[in-house]
Amino acid sequence: MASERLQKLIARAGLASRRKAEQLIADGRVSVNGVRAELGASADPARDRIEVDGRPLAAAAASVHLAIHKPRGYLSSARDERGRRSVVALVDAGGQRLWPAGRLDVESEGLMLLTNDGEWANRVLHPRYGNEREYAALVAPAPTRQMLQRLLNGVELEDGRAKLDSANYLPPPPEVNRERVETGAWLRVRIGEGRKREVRRLFAAIDLRVERLVRTRVGALTLAGLREGQSRRLRPAEVAALMGSARR
Repeated sequence: MASERLQKLIARAGLASRRKAEQLIADGRVSVNGVRAELGASADPARDRIEVDGRPLAAAAASVHLAIHKPRGYLSSARDERGRRSVVALVDAGGQRLWPAGRLDVESEGLMLLTNDGEWANRVLHPRYGNEREYAALVAPAPTRQMLQRLLNGVELEDGRAKLDSANYLPPPPEVNRERVETGAWLRVRIGEGRKREVRRLFAAIDLRVERLVRTRVGALTLAGLREGQSRRLRPAEVAALMGSARR
């Protein structure tokens, strides 16, 4: 087997995402043949002894790729030190360690991806591979078209200029549980980047509140058929499609 970057081998083994694997290397927790590894190092698992925290790196686990409809009130992290509910606890992982490929804040809901495939997760999340996000947002008070145009043109946030790629007055899909009394107007909005709490911050920038935020699509994958709390394994074609193709 040819040598590969250590972070790819660690991610493929299901120990951590590629970004987390890079941090493990930077923190000095990874060694190759007894020598502390440096960022950028490569190894051949067929010939080299790779250890993380003194333990041999296990063979690559079978890849798992799940879609789940996250309910409100669940964390989108693999675990929480304060014992709060994690979306990972909603699925039967069959003994595999899974983590989210992308996050939603605790009050947001909708489509999430869970996996043990760090390289795939990295492709899903990176903007260059073109996995656009779509959300159903209940916004109050109901925005005017002029307000929406401001967000389409772009506004300044604390971490730089941001904008919506599209915004339309549309109800959420049938998989979303509705409340008897709703304040504001439902919109479908699309963004290309997915910065932390970006949709909420965009509307806050024009003095509007997002009462509910439901992610309905990542790339070509939608919530279709997934009620709140339900999950399913992705089909091979869906796994491949979410890897996207690099933008030039």
